[in-house]
Amino acid sequence: MNEKQTYTVESGAAAIESLRNEIAKAFIGQKDLVELIMITLLAGGHILVEGVPGLGKTLLVRSIAQALGGDSKRVQFTPDLMPSDITGNIMLNSSTGDFVTKKGPVFTHLFIADEINRSPAKTQAALFEAMQEFQVSLDGVSHFLPKPFMVLATQNPYEHEGTYPLPDAQKDRFLMKVLANYPEKEEEKEMVSRILSGGTGAELSVSGVLQVITPLQFVEIQNLVSSLRVDPSIIDYAVRLTAATRTEPALHAGAGPRGSLALIRCARGRALIHGRDFVLPDDIKAMALPVLAHRVTLSAESELEGLTEARIIENIIAKTEAPVPAAWTPRADASGTDAARERLP
Repeated sequence: MNEKQTYTVESGAAAIESLRNEIAKAFIGQKDLVELIMITLLAGGHILVEGVPGLGKTLLVRSIAQALGGDSKRVQFTPDLMPSDITGNIMLNSSTGDFVTKKGPVFTHLFIADEINRSPAKTQAALFEAMQEFQVSLDGVSHFLPKPFMVLATQNPYEHEGTYPLPDAQKDRFLMKVLANYPEKEEEKEMVSRILSGGTGAELSVSGVLQVITPLQFVEIQNLVSSLRVDPSIIDYAVRLTAATRTEPALHAGAGPRGSLALIRCARGRALIHGRDFVLPDDIKAMALPVLAHRVTLSAESELEGLTEARIIENIIAKTEAPVPAAWTPRADASGTDAARERLP
C-alpha cells in the first residue's frame, strides 16, 4: 500500500467511505454513531460514548483500527487502577542495573477507556496530558503518541454505584459525547446470525475487515480537514451558539471557548465526509448537540423540573439564527433532505 498520497476532498471522502464500508463488515448498524466517531477521529479529538454494556463499542474500535492499519488497546477502568497502569513507568532492569522505560497501553492509535468513571480522579487525570498534548511524560521525559491517536471512553448511563463522576475539566477534553443506542431489531438479528455462523459467539472477530488506508495516509486526510474553508459568518454562528449557553437561565454554567473551537473542528470533519471543501451552517447545527451538551451544567431548578442538557441545547439551536452566506445558494440533494449548497460562479 502506497504510504505517500496527496488527497483532495473527493479522494479523502472516498477513502473515509471505504473505511466505513469495511467497518460495516464487522460492526452492524448504528450508522450515526460510526459517523460521529469518524468525525472525531478526522478532527483529531476524543469521544465519550455513553451506553449500556454489550453494544459492540470495543468491536467498533477494533474494526476501525483494522481498516486503517493501526493498533487498538482497551483498559477496563476499576477503582484500584493506577495512573501508571495507563501511561507506563520506569523500571529497574536487575540484570543490567539500568532503568528502562515501560510504555503503557495508551501508546496506541485507538485507546478504549472502558467505564472510565469506575476509577478515581487521579487515574482519570492520567489521560489529561495524552488527550491534550498527544504525549506522555515519564520520569521527566516526553514520549510522543502515535498518529492518529484517539481516546474512546465509555460509561454506563444507568449504573452509578461505585463510580466517580468525570470532572468538568476532563469532560471538556472530549470533543463529543454521544449515546450508543440499542440496535434495530433487523440489525440485531443479522448480528446474531453472523456471529453464530462462524463460531461460539464469544469472540469478537474483525478478520473480515481489510486494511484500506495507512495511519500516515489518515493523518494526511486529517491535515486536509484542518484546511477546509470556514466562512466568517459560520465562525460567528458557532461562537453565538456557544455564548448562548452562558446566558441561558436554565444552565448554571455554559460552555467555554473550547466549545466554539470544537464546533468548527467537527463541522469540518462532517463537511469532508459529505464531499465538501467548505462548512455549512447545517454542519454546525448537526454537531452542536454532541459537542456542547456535555460542556454545560444544569441549574438546580432545571434538575428539579426534569430538564436535560440535550433538551436545553436543542432549544438554543432552535432560537439561534443561522447565517445564509451570500456566496451560497440553497440546493437540495437527490434525497431532498440535505440542506446542501453549491457555490455561485
